[in-house]
Amino acid sequence: MRVSAIIPAFNEADRIAGTIEALRQVEGIDEIIVVDDGSVDGTANEAKLAGAGRVIVLTENSGKGRALSRGVEEAQGDVLCFVDADLGHSAVQFNKLLIPVLQGEADMVVASWPKGEKKGGFGLVKGIAAAGIRFLTGIRPSSPLSGQRVLRREVWEAGSFAGSGFGVEVGLTVKCLQSGCRMLEVPVVMRHRETGRNLSGFLHRGRQFVQVTRTLWLLWRRKERV
Repeated sequence: MRVSAIIPAFNEADRIAGTIEALRQVEGIDEIIVVDDGSVDGTANEAKLAGAGRVIVLTENSGKGRALSRGVEEAQGDVLCFVDADLGHSAVQFNKLLIPVLQGEADMVVASWPKGEKKGGFGLVKGIAAAGIRFLTGIRPSSPLSGQRVLRREVWEAGSFAGSGFGVEVGLTVKCLQSGCRMLEVPVVMRHRETGRNLSGFLHRGRQFVQVTRTLWLLWRRKERV
């Protein structure tokens, strides 16, 4: 199977190189695609210098879901790795997520994160996401918002319509489970830029709340119509 790693990136010039260099060490990844989602800090140039196989530049910030969609359109792989741009060296742990899919043990593998090093939010968005997924599928995941995933292309095709922006992971999880695909959560020790209890952190989580809630509502409406 051919494996494509897709990195949606917005203003990550200081970390994107480390993430790409780490992915290049992961055995089995055949191509690395960076989707620069309207950055203004030189992210695209840093990605090229770090050795990304392809760098797609979007002229406007379109959100994570659309950036991933654009990357999938260009990807050649049967297996897709979704990678946050700010993981740095910890992205080497994608080998733990990739193996179960390549060995046929799961259709989608989700990284289960360790506890953050600093206090972030109050768990509201995570709790709503987990409860919503359980309501729609009967299964409550431990890391419902995790963006670090490896999945077969058909899982994306079944669920990509279901969520945009920060709701894309919730949409993928729900559609994966509703379609009978096998999902596995794997513990990792990854680190990324954490949002604290400050204005920017609360604004970020506010956007998450709106987009995740909207995704769950749309999924519920679609389920009710079936």
